[in-house]
Amino acid sequence: MSPGNTLDLRAIGLPDAAATLALGRRVGVALVPGDVVCLSGGLGAGKTTLARGAIEAWTGRHEEAPSPTYTLVQTYDGPGGELWHVDLYRLKRPEDAWELGLEDAFAEAACLIEWPERLDGQLPRDRLDIALTPQGGGRSATLRGCGAWRTRFDSI
Repeated sequence: MSPGNTLDLRAIGLPDAAATLALGRRVGVALVPGDVVCLSGGLGAGKTTLARGAIEAWTGRHEEAPSPTYTLVQTYDGPGGELWHVDLYRLKRPEDAWELGLEDAFAEAACLIEWPERLDGQLPRDRLDIALTPQGGGRSATLRGCGAWRTRFDSI
C-alpha cells in the first residue's frame, strides 16, 4: 500500500464493548454496496463486536450476528442491499476465499472482513482498514481510509 493511497491514521479509544458497538454502528451507517471494511486484531480484540454494530446499522434491527468463524460467511439483507460478514481465520490459502464468491461480494455487496491478512495482499484498493488492539481495560481502534475511502474517512 503506497502512502499516496491512504489517509493519515486516526485512533479512537474504545473503553468498553458498548463503545465498540457504537463505532460499528457508525461504520454501518456509512456503508454502501461495493464497500469493504477490513477488521484486524488478535483473538478477542473486538472484531465481531464491531461487526455486530455495523450489521445492526445496515439492517436497521438488532441481529444476533454470530461470528462466522466456522461458516466463514454470514449474509444480511438491509435496505441498501446485502452485507457480507466474512471471517477468514480458518482459511488455509488466500485462493480459497475466491471459492466463497468473495469477488462478487466485493462488487455487489458491502463486506466486513475479519482476518483480512489471510488474503495475502489481495484486498481491494478501496477499503477502510480498522485495526483493534487491547488498551487498558478496553481497546483502541486505528482507522485508515484507502483509495476512495480517503474522501469518506471523516464520516465515521
